[in-house]
Amino acid sequence: MEPLMALLVDWWWIGPAAAGAGTVGWLGVRRSRQRALPAGTTTTTDRAVRAWSSRPLGKAAARRLELDAAVLDLQTARHAVTRGRADVKVADAEVVRAQAERAASRIPSDAVAAARGRLTDAQRDLRAALAEVRARRAGVKAAKAMLPAIRSGSAPLPVARLLAEHDAILARWMAYETDPGLAIDYPQMSDSRSPLLAEFLRAHEKAQWLRPASVQTRLSPADFLAYRDAVRRTAHAFDRAERAARRGAGEQPSVEGNDAWSRVASDLAETAQRALARSMESMGRAAARNWSERGARRAQKKSPDAGSPPPSSGPVWPPPARDRPPTSSS
Repeated sequence: MEPLMALLVDWWWIGPAAAGAGTVGWLGVRRSRQRALPAGTTTTTDRAVRAWSSRPLGKAAARRLELDAAVLDLQTARHAVTRGRADVKVADAEVVRAQAERAASRIPSDAVAAARGRLTDAQRDLRAALAEVRARRAGVKAAKAMLPAIRSGSAPLPVARLLAEHDAILARWMAYETDPGLAIDYPQMSDSRSPLLAEFLRAHEKAQWLRPASVQTRLSPADFLAYRDAVRRTAHAFDRAERAARRGAGEQPSVEGNDAWSRVASDLAETAQRALARSMESMGRAAARNWSERGARRAQKKSPDAGSPPPSSGPVWPPPARDRPPTSSS
């Protein structure tokens, strides 16, 4: 036992020294790895994230990008509804507390009115959030309806469609910048001091910054939503600036409008009219068949020995009159 204790006393420093050497060696390897990484990269995780983001977007993900973004948009709107309901409850409790404080003559009456005003504002915000949820649900349904066409190739990819919309806005703007006749007729569209044109230029700058490099660029649903909203704000700002410039030139504003929302509204109205016409036509054919069958049954009842009547080739019009009961002779 004594030789063992003596050995431990003589060699007690080996364990800490080895541990320290291992720590120093690990730090040295880590520092060497960090020096080997590219500039701006600190860890291997960052390098993996950059490598993942540099890969092109897959076909399935590219087709479903709009649907995934619409689902994310719906989730965000639902979170806003949850917050709105909580704000309404808090504002309602504030009204009750203010009324109790006013009954005890601790606060003036205008404090109760202010609490009620905050409750009204919270209720209005909640109604707006609920309407936003309904709109986002419609967006999800529209994205689902477009998915088969995108898969078959008859409709462009969501990113390609957004890029085309953005390019169309830029082409309309460049027409005022490059055409001398348009520049003379509508000077506000080439004057950056115009407030509406300045608003368009700011929206265009943000949309240009969010614009992907190509259709194959990897985008997350959140990035797609940001770019989509930026393109829409750019389009609306340009339409406002163009309408103001044309009114300044003495032109009457167009009733239909030339923005995307007007085209969508007209398409929906035309679709509804076609659906109504098809529905009325179907109802007319069903009514004609009904009258024809009823007329055939009445003919069979009147002449049971005459055999079955020949099938009618067309609708019976006008419809046969109902059989009147025989009048009793007095």
